[in-house]
Amino acid sequence: MPTLTDKTRSGITAVLRGERPGWRGKLLFAGPAIIASVAYMDPGNYATNIQAGAGYGYKLLWVVVLANFIAMLFQALSARLGIVTGRNLAELSRDNFSRPVVWIMWAISEVAAMATDLAEFLGGAIGLSLLFGLPLFAGMVVTAIVTYAILIFEARGFRPMELIIGAMVGVIGLCYLAELLIAPVDWAAAGLGMVQPVLPDTAALTIAVGIIGATVMPHAIYLHSGLMQSRAVVRHDADRRTVLRFSNIEVVLALAVAGTVNIAMVIMAASAFHQGHSDVAEIETAYHTLTPLLGAAAAGMFLASLIASGISSSVVGTMAGQMIMQGFLHFRVPIWLRRLVTMVPAFAVVGMGVNATQALIMSQVVLSIALPVPMVALIIFAARKDIMGTFAIGPVLKTLAILGAVAVLGLNFVLLADFFGLSTLIFAG
Repeated sequence: MPTLTDKTRSGITAVLRGERPGWRGKLLFAGPAIIASVAYMDPGNYATNIQAGAGYGYKLLWVVVLANFIAMLFQALSARLGIVTGRNLAELSRDNFSRPVVWIMWAISEVAAMATDLAEFLGGAIGLSLLFGLPLFAGMVVTAIVTYAILIFEARGFRPMELIIGAMVGVIGLCYLAELLIAPVDWAAAGLGMVQPVLPDTAALTIAVGIIGATVMPHAIYLHSGLMQSRAVVRHDADRRTVLRFSNIEVVLALAVAGTVNIAMVIMAASAFHQGHSDVAEIETAYHTLTPLLGAAAAGMFLASLIASGISSSVVGTMAGQMIMQGFLHFRVPIWLRRLVTMVPAFAVVGMGVNATQALIMSQVVLSIALPVPMVALIIFAARKDIMGTFAIGPVLKTLAILGAVAVLGLNFVLLADFFGLSTLIFAG
């Protein structure tokens, strides 16, 4: 009996052959960008966005907007790589770079994957512990069980996982749409914050880099190319162009939703906390403060979205980690073992008594520093005609991609300058 994945793949083939017109056929192409978009709505975003909105009001919204445009570009390029070559970014890196470079890339990518999983796993655990009054450790155990249960569906092919993750994305989006209807938003100030680049102080710089790290995710860049590898059977360049066109549309729509959710997070934090509660910097504090300010419904939706975010992004992070290891090392471990290994840092953080929200923030800074590795590799491969053929990116896209990478590298440089005490020279200028 054909599985849901088999039906989806055969339906895509029928669309490519012109045998299935209409919007229902086009919907079959949706899925990979939705899965990748979860990385842009993970609990690390909650931590950085709450700090941004509470501490600086609407002033750092421009960072969210910039990060989202960069994310759209690089996710589109990642999908393009998978569609055209039939290989993922980690595999291409292994085959085209020297062995020392590959090992360094793998090590950095593994650290990034662990930092990602720390944020995702802790976020789901925090949400469950707050909602049900559980100890944080118990929330982590429940998160682990639910994550394992969802990962079982991966054995049934890509479509069941796409539908499960898509449902969770819908929950996150609806919760934040409702939050915006409840919160007293200053829309004029929010609009100005989206287009006026300012960094009030060095603390804002750290949060800005954290937002970049929480929005443009290294593991999502690797993952998207892999999700496109065997999803559709392409026979020639005309098929590739069709799949690529649908992929670009999906990337824009899926990441527009993710970007809107991130903007809504900052706006909600700014409208609820900035005046009178600007010191709110932790997810737990935000939840307890929301109840008297906006009501139990707002606080409940906040937790529901956090739990959906933590569980779905934890699943996606495990999938990406598996792909990274298999691509760089040509080595695959059982998915349950991969999940177990990446949970260890989260349990260690809780066991040592480290503040969970601060751990989330620092994990995003680590991600931002690791991000240039897949970004640079992706630009190199996407521009190479010997790899991409006629689908190699032209001067305009290449320039935009380089500018995006430079923006991330620039923010990281300033963050390191701040760490070594040179930030006063930068801001004095």
